[in-house]
Amino acid sequence: MHIHGATALVTGANRGLGRSFALELLRRGATVYATARRPELVDIPGVRPLRLDITDAAQVDAVAAAAGDVDLLINNAADTNGGNLITGDLRAIRSVMDTNFHGTLAMIRAFAPILARNGGGAILNVLSAAAWTTVDGNAAYAASKSAEWGLTNNVRMELAAQGTLVSALIPGLIGTQTLFDFAEQHGIEFGEGAVIDPADLVTVALDGLEADEVEIFDSLGRTAKQALSGPPISFPFAV
Repeated sequence: MHIHGATALVTGANRGLGRSFALELLRRGATVYATARRPELVDIPGVRPLRLDITDAAQVDAVAAAAGDVDLLINNAADTNGGNLITGDLRAIRSVMDTNFHGTLAMIRAFAPILARNGGGAILNVLSAAAWTTVDGNAAYAASKSAEWGLTNNVRMELAAQGTLVSALIPGLIGTQTLFDFAEQHGIEFGEGAVIDPADLVTVALDGLEADEVEIFDSLGRTAKQALSGPPISFPFAV
């Protein structure tokens, strides 16, 4: 996938990792649609802001209609606040799954024909090493990312014939305010070097896309994948 000259759409682009994606895509010469539930919060000169809640079918359809030149879809938007599965609020658990699984699927279904018309292109789904571990305090998020990993593997197979690259970005701990707030609430302290800066992760992700990699890792994500051959582990680990 060549980033320079591509037209990319990034979900959840008003802050954190999504904002870093938009900035780096622009730097590499892409045209960027930056979507968010509140597009007025997108503060990046040069992008094309669009309103998008990926759980709202009408908004997904409207964005697909407005962005018919896209050849790179980055599914970054996520709900991270589901809590544990036994004790958590069922509404929050459903919200996490609705966003991370069903919302991602809705975006892929809407943009798959657009990508086909534009030569195939690529999809990057932002997953998490939590997909392969247990996460005390936010098991619903981990379960949703497990489901999204399965989604990613299956749509890769389904879209292969149209020439669409489907990649998964599987990071460990991303240094966003969301992570730091969660750590503070649960008394978690991270060791030196355990947390990756969003800008550094985006560089890894886009380099991986340009190399046509189907799974792209940071160090903790790679460790989590390797650990799948052994007994289940809890996340965060080695921090």
